[in-house]
Amino acid sequence: MISISSLTRAPAPTLEHFLPSPYSVTGIRRETGDTVTLRLRPPEGRPPAFQPGQFNMLYLFGIGEVPISISGVHPRSGDLEHTVRAVGSVTRALARLRKGDVVGVRGPFGKGWPLEEARGHDILILAGGIGLAPLRPALQHILAHRSEYEQVVLLYGARTPADLLYPAELERWRGRLDLQVFVTVDRGDEAWRGHIGVVTTLLPLAERLLDFRKAFILMCGPEVMMRVAARELEDRRVPPERIFLSLERNMKCAVGFCGHCQFGPVFICRDGPVFPLGRLRPLLEVREL
Repeated sequence: MISISSLTRAPAPTLEHFLPSPYSVTGIRRETGDTVTLRLRPPEGRPPAFQPGQFNMLYLFGIGEVPISISGVHPRSGDLEHTVRAVGSVTRALARLRKGDVVGVRGPFGKGWPLEEARGHDILILAGGIGLAPLRPALQHILAHRSEYEQVVLLYGARTPADLLYPAELERWRGRLDLQVFVTVDRGDEAWRGHIGVVTTLLPLAERLLDFRKAFILMCGPEVMMRVAARELEDRRVPPERIFLSLERNMKCAVGFCGHCQFGPVFICRDGPVFPLGRLRPLLEVREL
């Protein structure tokens, strides 16, 4: 049973939010050449409930700490899953962990996807690259409560076929009759028979299945992708209050004290990482932010 709560806001920070708990690595699954999914279990055995879209701070003793989105819950063990791309010193060390190693975990933090608000509506999930990771628990929740939502479409894009996350899960999702999945890559290979192009080129396919003006849009990926997608969706008369984006910034405290993740007047860790487009539109056009 997926331990996900989409009905409550993130709790106010307490001392526990500043002290990492030792979680054991119970499994590692390699997703791509530079990305792994870690399965983590707390000392008490059952992780805390979280909202899809929230993140944890993962701490390696003597190396450092990084924010990583919660990418799901293992269906059998109930352990938390975090998908990590090795791009810096801490994430490279996380990607080298082995079963039985220990990771410090703080969280969960932030505000998640508006799944309660979206009940009874069509859902469009738009993911680019590793942006599928924070959207995965939202899709898991939607599928676990499928009767509460109308049409659901997933658009997912990656650089190459080898960069696609969760390939086995993608195939299972494609086999469902109550979910439409479209996948594209920037560059195909000799075995690729699917779409080629950026993920926004898939929007016309989704438009045939959904009423964009009444749908909720959940979006995560490179900011340039989200900026272009937001413009195209607004051109299709999607209200900005129905478009939600998840942003990523350098976070240190995770509760809005240190200022590392300040984005104009907001703090990504405290006020996000999920925001309605209406709150961010002016900021997204300022590339220096």
